Amino acid sequence: MISPRSNTMAIDPQLLEILACPVCKVSVTLTGDKKGLRCGQCLRIYPIQDDIPIMLVEEAIIDKKRPAPAKAKPGKPKAKAAAKAKPKPKFKARKR
Repeated sequence: MISPRSNTMAIDPQLLEILACPVCKVSVTLTGDKKGLRCGQCLRIYPIQDDIPIMLVEEAIIDKKRPAPAKAKPGKPKAKAAAKAKPKPKFKARKR
């Protein structure tokens, strides 16, 4: 009789170090339930089936849960505020 396979992952840690999201090209991390690999940038979760990571974009699901944003250091302007500022003119008008 064949024993049922467990759902725990057996991906080699060295393999996990070199795997990257095919969309963003950033490292992926193991999900909490160990059933997928998550990209921290695009939030895609790639499934693991029979201990094999399926790194196909069409097989991935997008995680709706975004991690809490990192707190900005005091005294540094936020990127959004700088982006909304009016651009300075490239030259000054001459007075006549």
